[in-house]
Amino acid sequence: MAVDALLRANQRVNIAAAVGMGGVGKTELALQYALRAGDGFPGGVCWLDGRLPLAPQMVDFAQIHLGLTVPEEVENPLAWCCQRWPGNEPVLMVVDDVQDYGALKPLLPGNPRFRVLLTTRQGILPPGQRLALEVLVPGAALDLLRSLVGPERIAAELSEAEALCEWVGRLPLGLELVGYYLSLRPELTIERLLERLAAKQLTAKALVDTYPAMTAELGVAAAFELSWEPLSAEAKLVAAALGLFAAAPIRWRWVEETLTGQEDEGWDEETLEDAQAELLRVHFLQVSGMGTATRYQVHPLVREFFAAKRPELDAAASLPQGFAQAMVQIAETVPYAVTLEVRSQITEAVPHWETVAAQWSEVLGEYDKITCAVRLAWFYQSLNQWRDAERCCLRSLTISQTQLGPRHPDTATSLNNLAELYRSMGRYVEAEPLFTEALEIRRAELGDRHPDTAQGLNNLALLYYSMGRYGEAEPFYTEALEIRKAKLGDRHPSTATSLNNLAELYRSMGRYGEAEPLYTKALEIWKAELGDRHPSTARGLNNLAALYQSMGRYGEAEPLYTEALKIWKAKLGDRHPDTATSLNNLAALYQSMGRYGEAEPFYTEALKIWKAELGDRHPSTAASLNNLASLYRSMGRYGEAEPLFTEALEICKAELGDRHPDTAQGLNNLAGLYYAMNRFPEAAAMMAGVVDIFEEILDPEHPNTVTGRENLGIIQQSIEGLK
Repeated sequence: MAVDALLRANQRVNIAAAVGMGGVGKTELALQYALRAGDGFPGGVCWLDGRLPLAPQMVDFAQIHLGLTVPEEVENPLAWCCQRWPGNEPVLMVVDDVQDYGALKPLLPGNPRFRVLLTTRQGILPPGQRLALEVLVPGAALDLLRSLVGPERIAAELSEAEALCEWVGRLPLGLELVGYYLSLRPELTIERLLERLAAKQLTAKALVDTYPAMTAELGVAAAFELSWEPLSAEAKLVAAALGLFAAAPIRWRWVEETLTGQEDEGWDEETLEDAQAELLRVHFLQVSGMGTATRYQVHPLVREFFAAKRPELDAAASLPQGFAQAMVQIAETVPYAVTLEVRSQITEAVPHWETVAAQWSEVLGEYDKITCAVRLAWFYQSLNQWRDAERCCLRSLTISQTQLGPRHPDTATSLNNLAELYRSMGRYVEAEPLFTEALEIRRAELGDRHPDTAQGLNNLALLYYSMGRYGEAEPFYTEALEIRKAKLGDRHPSTATSLNNLAELYRSMGRYGEAEPLYTKALEIWKAELGDRHPSTARGLNNLAALYQSMGRYGEAEPLYTEALKIWKAKLGDRHPDTATSLNNLAALYQSMGRYGEAEPFYTEALKIWKAELGDRHPSTAASLNNLASLYRSMGRYGEAEPLFTEALEICKAELGDRHPDTAQGLNNLAGLYYAMNRFPEAAAMMAGVVDIFEEILDPEHPNTVTGRENLGIIQQSIEGLK
């Protein structure tokens, strides 16, 4: 084992140390080593308590076990006894829980016959002479709990048992305490124990009471107290600051910003470094990485201990304000479109923002509270973590309505953010009243010509476009474009967005001649104002390519699609829905060009991304199923196409409704497949449904409506030909 290797393999020194935070199992390790390795030390095993004076302990040991009488005038009984220790065989000397290594060091024997094992919370001895103990790995933690509670009980509440292991941070002392606590209460469920721990934290009896069978004599808080008391006032204040953070990696500059936010400006660089060193020395703080990759972590139970100590420190009263402000400053840097670069910079801060929102929002002003919630929502939305994004949007809306009022422009923004989230999720019915209310507030409070009013118009139009209500979308898009041109200028990126959105509407309506100059202008603005590699530029390239594809200008479309895909992969990542859109569109182009072998892997990859990131029931997943099925139909692989078409249609009906254009397209695709398979009656029924929907929601002369009627006529002629 590691201890044996330190003590026996290193011939140059005879002292080793097991170091680690309180409760990590140092004493138990030393005890087990002494019991198992005792035969390897024929000269005997001497156990001394490092918390008590060594001289009286050594005198008693010499009299009882060595038959020696130590003279009263001897200044160093330990050295005197070691010199007169009977025999020449190796001796193991354990000094448990060393408090002051500086005072102990001169007393330890230098004779290599004596192998000395120290246990301590302090970072003593060079790395080659110490064994740093960590918390248990998940499997070992569960095994320890199982050995104390019983396998049947753990099996009955396995997920709760795993949660309990994580709650105590897999600290051996914590696991032993809760294990014995449960073993003596056979009717207490682990779920109920977790509730007690959440309510009482370190004061819960399960973490306070010790048991005779345990090596440890102290509960968790009492064990930590031994390391806390000797700390300087500065180290205690830094610890109190650390107790505010989430149980997640911490960048040290966040701690600095939390502390420098105080009225007391006595924190210089060296003072803070000294405090950090104290906490590292007693293992209240762990460090990993080097340079810019350096991160710090506080054990979950130590974090709770620090939080409990904070009220005892007068100087810590302003720490929550400093911590919350430090996190809000980071949140303010998050844009709506979170790129991979931005995500890499902010991901580590997210659990700490959540802590601010959950525990310290009362120290923030209304706008900072909203900022924290909204930017969290944007972050989660970029990862397609819809539930978390919705939770944060709802929190923002509640704060706005209660603290700013139901008619405040920022309340309109919160309504808009939630509605846009719902639109992205395909929850159109829930989005519409929120968009409508937000627009009404902005018109009333900001005026008809305000840029925020233009945003409200644009977003409501975008919803109507998503719902296939093109006639309602166009006037809103047009009005938004007019306002943005007048208020922001012809070259503003938001003006480009309005141009692009109106072009998208015209393309969907078959008005290609009107769409092209708008697409081209939007792309030119985005390139000039945002750069060639911006996600908005990628969107402009993609949309113009889609227009060229619709017009049969395939040679012009392909390089635009390819460039857009490169940008999205670089900026958003290989698994982002926008990347999936680009893969899908390039596949559709290849299909149109008859390059089926190139199209299939792109369609397949896009479908995998959408299923993983948006879910099996999302409209984009349905569109991807439709597209892959369409390719299989073109390739004559009808048996593979039919279940995909059917699944896509079922999703569209359930998520978008029976009268949506995507539902009509699903019917159209299935009708085409049935026609190719000579299943004419089924094809006719499907196509009749297509025509019915298009005649209701589109212009009677829209290309889709006209094509639907023509296809229905062809199918009916085929049926007549069979009679």
